[in-house]
Amino acid sequence: MSSLIVAGFVFLHGAIHLSFLAPTPPAMADGPAWPFDLHGSWLLARSDTSQRFARPLGLALTAVTFATFTLAAMAIVGLAPHVVGDAFVVLGAGSSMALLMLFFHPWLVLGLVIDIALLWAASIAGWAPPPV
Repeated sequence: MSSLIVAGFVFLHGAIHLSFLAPTPPAMADGPAWPFDLHGSWLLARSDTSQRFARPLGLALTAVTFATFTLAAMAIVGLAPHVVGDAFVVLGAGSSMALLMLFFHPWLVLGLVIDIALLWAASIAGWAPPPV
């Protein structure tokens, strides 16, 4: 049962990144800014890299993040080889961190904390999905 909970959490963490693909909702007078926006990167704006590469890079990172966390969740529940589960967690967390840092919004800090925790669990603590 705990494997299903962990797999669900990993999958949902990857799936929330798909919000970057959603159109930005209309701004409301008293409402907060939409945090999932690929139309400009604060980091790329400060470099010589053109802003025209920001959106394609964000789309690629979104796809990699969702795919690797989905594969990690599948490995956790035994639908993919368990020996690659921790590698998928590390790849997913790395691509997620890159995406969230490139298109940073204060609301995305929780996602960064989750990524750091997943990296720690898979890399340092030696966690791996149990063999099924």
